[in-house]
Amino acid sequence: MNWTVISDNWLFFLVGAYPYGPLGGLLLTLLLAVGAGILATLLGIGWGLSLTLTSGHIHRLLQSVCEVLRAIPVLLLMFWCFFLLPIVFGIDVPGVLTVIAALALVSGAYLAYAMAAGIAAVPAGQWEAAQASGLSQRQTLRWVVLPQALRIVQPSFVNQWVTLVKDTSLAYIVGVAEFTFVANQVNSREQVYPLEVFGFIALVYLLLCSAVQALGQRLLVKPS
Repeated sequence: MNWTVISDNWLFFLVGAYPYGPLGGLLLTLLLAVGAGILATLLGIGWGLSLTLTSGHIHRLLQSVCEVLRAIPVLLLMFWCFFLLPIVFGIDVPGVLTVIAALALVSGAYLAYAMAAGIAAVPAGQWEAAQASGLSQRQTLRWVVLPQALRIVQPSFVNQWVTLVKDTSLAYIVGVAEFTFVANQVNSREQVYPLEVFGFIALVYLLLCSAVQALGQRLLVKPS
């Protein structure tokens, strides 16, 4: 095995063709994951709260949209946004924004159901005790129920963040030069080191996912 292929191309693995071309490589993968992760978390929490607090037609509409997004493969959603929106609506969506939006929508839909389930898992006595003490419904949700629900759904959130990091590799469908994309370019150019190249890619993704899991355990609400 010859690992010089990694050291000889380390800058290309890191930033792609930048500064002579678009930013790519590992740095772009991190930007995609962070951007989509933040949007998915905000969307998931807000959507989960909406599923909990709404009823009737609004609730069914939110639930239907959520189920549709969970049923659509991320790859297909990226493809639709990038190739069909310019044709149907005349909107030219950049590849990076397409990837972030698709990952955020699908991950947000999964997190919404997890958030709604976490809120439902908080005992009804918590609501009653908080409101009996003079808190409004919004205050009860903000100060009493939501912190407990976040602790309950912590494993689901971390798991979805890890999945989101791996799903950034699907960005190749719209020509976004993320980490796996540039690795394929290196492999095609060198041709004789596929084990070294893809072994390196697997190791980096393992480290990334492990870091996300460790960070998620630190950031999310801990029991008092």
